[in-house]
Amino acid sequence: MDTLLIISVISIWLVLLINIILVFAGYIGYLRGHQASLPSKLPFVSILVPAHNEGIVIVKTVEALLRFDYPTDKYEIIVINDNSSDNSAELLQKIQQGNPNRLLKVINTDKVNGGKGKSNALNIGLKAAKGSVIAVYDADNTPEKSALKILVSELVADSQAGAVIGKFRTRNKNASWLTRFINVETLSFQWLSQSGRKVLFNLCTIPGTNYVIRRDLIEKIGGWDVKALAEDTEVSFRVYRMNYHINFQPKAVTWEQEPQTFDVWFHQRTRWVKGNIYVILKNLKFLFIKEGRPIRFDLLYFLAIYFLLMVSLLISDTTFILSVSGLVHIDISGFSNLLWLFAMILFVVSTFITITTEKGEMTFSNLMVIVLMYVVYSQMWLLVACYGLIVYIWEKVSHKKTGWYKTTRYK
Repeated sequence: MDTLLIISVISIWLVLLINIILVFAGYIGYLRGHQASLPSKLPFVSILVPAHNEGIVIVKTVEALLRFDYPTDKYEIIVINDNSSDNSAELLQKIQQGNPNRLLKVINTDKVNGGKGKSNALNIGLKAAKGSVIAVYDADNTPEKSALKILVSELVADSQAGAVIGKFRTRNKNASWLTRFINVETLSFQWLSQSGRKVLFNLCTIPGTNYVIRRDLIEKIGGWDVKALAEDTEVSFRVYRMNYHINFQPKAVTWEQEPQTFDVWFHQRTRWVKGNIYVILKNLKFLFIKEGRPIRFDLLYFLAIYFLLMVSLLISDTTFILSVSGLVHIDISGFSNLLWLFAMILFVVSTFITITTEKGEMTFSNLMVIVLMYVVYSQMWLLVACYGLIVYIWEKVSHKKTGWYKTTRYK
């Protein structure tokens, strides 16, 4: 048991140290940050918004997209109202009637050609798009006025950039303890997994919203994979395999609504876990061939997070419970507890560093949130990761078709 615990502690620390290195690299990237100047000739942009039963949030989202400071003759908004059974169609029609400049187009799908997930909706929108640049926004987003212009400027300035992603913030961060966790999580993720990986490995992962991608590139790779629940990660891997890279520009900001209850969060994150496992397994062969070199670090990183770290945390937690209950005796339990405490301190410090870049986030209450995240939120993620893996295996063994979970929205 001692040997097993030592291996799990070493594995946890390995992943933790990698994340700390990424955090500090991301912070350096933030300090070095710059913004490309606006090009003299702007490309036409088609903004795709996949929406299934989004009547609660869709008006606010479309109104934000209509307020972009991008020239109105240089972009269009295409909402794919995907087999909705709510009042989305009526609300969108009303917005169209109030905007005679025809910036907004609506595609209403039915159960025959729609209702099959985000990737399918995006592919439908792509066929109707006129732009040489495609932008994607989720239906719960309210991007800032300058977001699109900043993203497009970065894309035009770098011919080898296949896509450019922006930053997303939590607009309902004060709704519950869960949204406060998610607020810190998203900020930390972007400086750790986006800015840090960009600085060290020239890697970023498309987050699913607030990004632009070259139309000819998305068409060349065959559009979005309709089998992928994590279509953003899957597309990112194919972009890199086409010898393009993805840039991260945090000055392009969108505000999105996050789950406010455990049930909604659990189902959403389960979809993420299953989607990322699909992407890992789909691309696993590229670990061992030359073509996979651009995505090798990401594959190893995802394997470490979803398999090595998950198993190690399970062993560590199980050992701790058995030791406290007196069912097993651990000779190194004192040393293990000391390492656990030190790991917690490093997690809190590194995560707090990431939120110092955001105005109004460097507070004592957020420091306490980060402490609770290590104790509570990380265990919630462990639960959802284990559940997602089990469900993924069960669906494959039973040949059950994976369904798309619709995230609940709030007024």
